[in-house]
Amino acid sequence: MSGPDARIRISSRLTNDEIRAALALADESARIDGAYPLSEHVVLHLRHGGGDSLHLLAEQGDSPGLLGYAHLDISDASEGPSAELAVSPSARRRGLGGMLVEELVRLAEAHPGRLRLWAHGADAAANELATSHGFHRARRLWQLRRSLFAPLDAVDLPPGITLRSFDAQRDIADWLALNAAAFTDLPDQGSWTRADLEQRMAEPWFDPDGFLMAEADSRLVGFHWTKVHSHGHGHHHIDDASHSHAGDGRAATTGHAHEPIGEVYVVGVDPSMRGRGLGRSLTLAGLHHLRHQGLSAALLYVDADNEAAISLYRALGFAPWDSDTLFRR
Repeated sequence: MSGPDARIRISSRLTNDEIRAALALADESARIDGAYPLSEHVVLHLRHGGGDSLHLLAEQGDSPGLLGYAHLDISDASEGPSAELAVSPSARRRGLGGMLVEELVRLAEAHPGRLRLWAHGADAAANELATSHGFHRARRLWQLRRSLFAPLDAVDLPPGITLRSFDAQRDIADWLALNAAAFTDLPDQGSWTRADLEQRMAEPWFDPDGFLMAEADSRLVGFHWTKVHSHGHGHHHIDDASHSHAGDGRAATTGHAHEPIGEVYVVGVDPSMRGRGLGRSLTLAGLHHLRHQGLSAALLYVDADNEAAISLYRALGFAPWDSDTLFRR
């Protein structure tokens, strides 16, 4: 597809130079917008491959660098294709975002389901772009934050529960089974495979000491996976179930410079343990761990319409900070 200022090239596989250019564009956007435009899910696809995806590269003649980038995930036949995009700050207000969205819509028509489009951060321009192309808001995620300098309640585990750190030699299979059981209603999280887990374990932010396992009679019954964003952070979509947070693996690992910040990445509880306060205790245990790392703040994501979870998080000292929006065509 071509336009007055740019042409859009479509590829199912990027070169290393193209990957670096797409990530550099995302970093540039994050510095200007204060929100990282790509989720962890997309960044991992860019870095490591995998998944069934198409990449849209907006370029101008022989000029170096990208003007825009869009990612179309076509792997989910039930939910439909999912897209995210970024436009260089220097190329905005020239219709390039609309060109990318129109091409995403065209490509998505060849696949089952309705196209979904994520907009990261409370950006009025992104929301207007989506609605002007026939999308409506289907879901909103709040980012909540709290200071780790503020008082934290003590960790009061239910009777018979002990905590320890993740051990890759013995925990992978049991954790995958627990994760699947905890998130039967959230397939993006509950369907994780060993490869999904090991891919994140290979990321530079992974720390087994911050991956807390709750045991009862030597059986895993819950976990809190924390994360530290050392140099930059992006958005990741976190679903919520039974007063625990579930990342769908979409967090970005790069972004604009800031003070290190901790994250409640994923909290999961075995269905047999729900209603006993284990989710709250695990959340507090992770927050204490992040505080002990010398961090000053922590964040998490939750669906805006999950009033019970939001009430719990407010009681733990969290307050709204930003939001992500999922649009559906």
